[in-house]
Amino acid sequence: MSTRDPRHRDDVDAIVEQWGRERPDLETPAMEVFGRIYRLARGMGERTEKEYAAFGVSRGEFDVLAALRRSGEPFTLSPRQLSSTLMLTTGGMTGRLDKLERAGLVTRSPDPDDRRALRVSLTARGLALVDEAVAAGLAAQTEVLTAAFDEERAAELAGMLRELLAVLER
Repeated sequence: MSTRDPRHRDDVDAIVEQWGRERPDLETPAMEVFGRIYRLARGMGERTEKEYAAFGVSRGEFDVLAALRRSGEPFTLSPRQLSSTLMLTTGGMTGRLDKLERAGLVTRSPDPDDRRALRVSLTARGLALVDEAVAAGLAAQTEVLTAAFDEERAAELAGMLRELLAVLER
């Protein structure tokens, strides 16, 4: 049970205390860690989604634009590459691409190397939008992180989370 600093109690502490009362045989440190990770991910996801909404895109649409941007010049990928990168079905990708194309943020064109395939490219407008949106989303994340940790502690936390993720992904 987490009782280190009663001034910083949260909902996870209350849940752990309830389980401690009802099932004192349970070891709950993992619940404390993963309960907070889940709540952090959900809360930051919502906050970041609001940042992207200011640019007229959803999180999923931002993810498509960001994948194209991260691919480097000429900011072009196939729909299959995008689906693979974002772990989306081709149907889910088609819906996102349709909306982004209607908004003038991406274009679809025939693949010059394969007449049966398409290429998806960022437009100049899409490039400008994703560059602004990624900066806004990162600023929101940085604001929360730096309110809690200095650079050294943030790097330590990132390393510990990397280790946990590696175990999970094995």
